[in-house]
Amino acid sequence: MGNDDHRRRKTPCGFCMAVFKWIPVLFITAVIAWSYYAYVVELCIRNSENRIGMIFMLLFYHLFLTLFMWSYWRTIMTSVGRIPDQWRIPDEEVSRLFRADSPDTQKRILNNFARDLPVTNRTMNGSVRFCEKCKIIKPDRAHHCSVCSCCVLKMDHHCPWVNNCVNFYNYKYFVLFLGYALVYCLYVAFTSLHDFVEFWKVGAVSFRFVSTLATTLNARCMRRPVS
Repeated sequence: MGNDDHRRRKTPCGFCMAVFKWIPVLFITAVIAWSYYAYVVELCIRNSENRIGMIFMLLFYHLFLTLFMWSYWRTIMTSVGRIPDQWRIPDEEVSRLFRADSPDTQKRILNNFARDLPVTNRTMNGSVRFCEKCKIIKPDRAHHCSVCSCCVLKMDHHCPWVNNCVNFYNYKYFVLFLGYALVYCLYVAFTSLHDFVEFWKVGAVSFRFVSTLATTLNARCMRRPVS
């Protein structure tokens, strides 16, 4: 991570941007909390006449919700990690690289440094990939994330909904998060379908519950990874 990135984060503007990045996560958390109220209180506790059925609905609901929230927060909180030190070019080699008088000279310096590294990806001119901000040789599938301000191993994309890069370290949790989110949404939709139908037929269910659940399902359906 470059010194410019450190200085930028210490400025008031950098601090505000760091806080702003958490707004999508806070929004999703608020939607989940509101949907919890809608499903548990409005649907199960206040409107269910079958107590045994309500207990089973709540048991499965909390199971799916726990798995969903666990994978979501593991995706958020798992660090992007760091590129191993053997990929970092010493300062004297970086100086030589920037003083090089031709692209061929730069290519020779980079290829010479990376001759013992397990890297196969090359640039258009045949040179190994080099990050000028992090001063490192980029491993295969590693990319510099402008949001995280560092090079990220096996970077897929930066997802604002988790305020993190989907990468080598949290890819499993991200896939689980998407899968559990789908299961959670389908379960809520299936178990509340009868109440939706009853509401539109006779208005027997709380309108607050229906509007809340509709908003929740709409938000869940619209949420998708953003690169």
